This record gives sequence, structure tokens and C-alpha cells, in this order.
Amino acid sequence: MAKHGKKFTQAESKVEHLRRYGLEEGISLVKELSFVKFDESVDVAINLNVNPRHADQMVRGSVALPHGTGKATRVLVFAKGEKAKEAEDAGADVVGAEDLIEKISGGWTDWDVTVATPDMMGVVGRIGRILGPRGLMPNPKAGTVTFDVAKIVAELKAGRTEFRVDKGGIIHIGIGRVSFSAEQLAENLAAVADSLVRLKPASSKSPYFKNIGISSTMGPGVRLDTGFARDMI
Repeated sequence: MAKHGKKFTQAESKVEHLRRYGLEEGISLVKELSFVKFDESVDVAINLNVNPRHADQMVRGSVALPHGTGKATRVLVFAKGEKAKEAEDAGADVVGAEDLIEKISGGWTDWDVTVATPDMMGVVGRIGRILGPRGLMPNPKAGTVTFDVAKIVAELKAGRTEFRVDKGGIIHIGIGRVSFSAEQLAENLAAVADSLVRLKPASSKSPYFKNIGISSTMGPGVRLDTGFARDMI
């Protein structure tokens, strides 16, 4: 079992582990328990009542967080001609086509999200074995395979973030920074929950939201009452 430092132990002692905290109360507690000097990310783990082994219960999508993520998102776009120019004008960090294949094949993956126009997916497919395991493969369900590159790049830069349920039925997603207000973090989390409700598989059993946990990067986890999310269904 991993051993924690004194500061973590002190912070953890303030959490009632059997209790499910209200939304803003739980978020405020996470902020209060932050004990490091840097501006930590605030991360959420949402356990859904789905079985990802069944294709019709795979939950995947994206959400535009009202207050952003608190960090810059580096966007790479595969596009040509006018669409490449649109991507550049919208603020994409890297734009290219076949010229990027050799660089990426050599091991370069220094960006966060990949966008591609549909006609470029044949090119992107050549490096799918590199992009896929790193979560960098563009996907139509996430809106990152599109001819409307200007819109998606602008949204990604403004705080749109992707999510995908893991093998255990859990969504892991960052909703901001400790420096955000409790209200901003609550609104970001509510936006995530709303997106998950919209993607709820018809075959999913109740309760759809089984557990929701929130923590800062280095801090202890806090369980939230799922009522705020359940009420959205």
C-alpha cells in the first residue's frame, strides 16, 4: 500500500469518507484541502452504470466547459487548402497534411487534440497505431472529424474537452483548476453531467450515475451526492 505524506494525511483526515457531499460543498472542500504551491487541476471520476464491452453502451463525446479547463489546449489539424487556412486563422497550433506524417512517425506527439477534415482521414490512418493508444485519433463522435475546422478549433481553444468511458465504466475528466471559484467548477461539472445525460445509452440500467468523486491533482478524493446529475435525466 502506498504511503502518503503528512500534508496529504492531514487533508484526508478532514474528509468524511462515508458521506456524499453536496455539489458546491464538496467542491469547496476540495479547494480547501489543496496543500501544494502550484495551481492544481480539479479532476472528476464519474462511474456510470454502463458496460463498455457492449458497443451500444460505449459513452464517448465532448463538452464545452463554460469556464474552460484553465490550461491551454494544443490543437493539431490535418487539412489542406482553404480548410488549412481556416484552421490557422482559428488559432490551431499546428496545421499540415502528409508533411506531418514523418515527424509524428518519428515520435513527436506534443499536442493535446487532433482535428482532421474527412478527406484527410486516409492520411491520418497511416499513423493510427501512434495516435490511437495516446487518445489523439480524431473521431466523428467527438466532433474532431469535420469540415467545419474553424468552429471546432475555436471551441477546443475555449475549453472544449473530450471524454470516453474506460473499461470499468468510469469517465475521467478535468473540470478546471483549484484557483477557479466553487461556482465555476460546479457549472463546469454540471455541463459534463448534462453531456453525459444526452449520451445516455437506451440500454443503460438505473441508476445511470452510480458514483461521482472529485479531487485536486495531489489531494484526497471527495465523494459527491449524485442527485444534481440524476435530476438532469
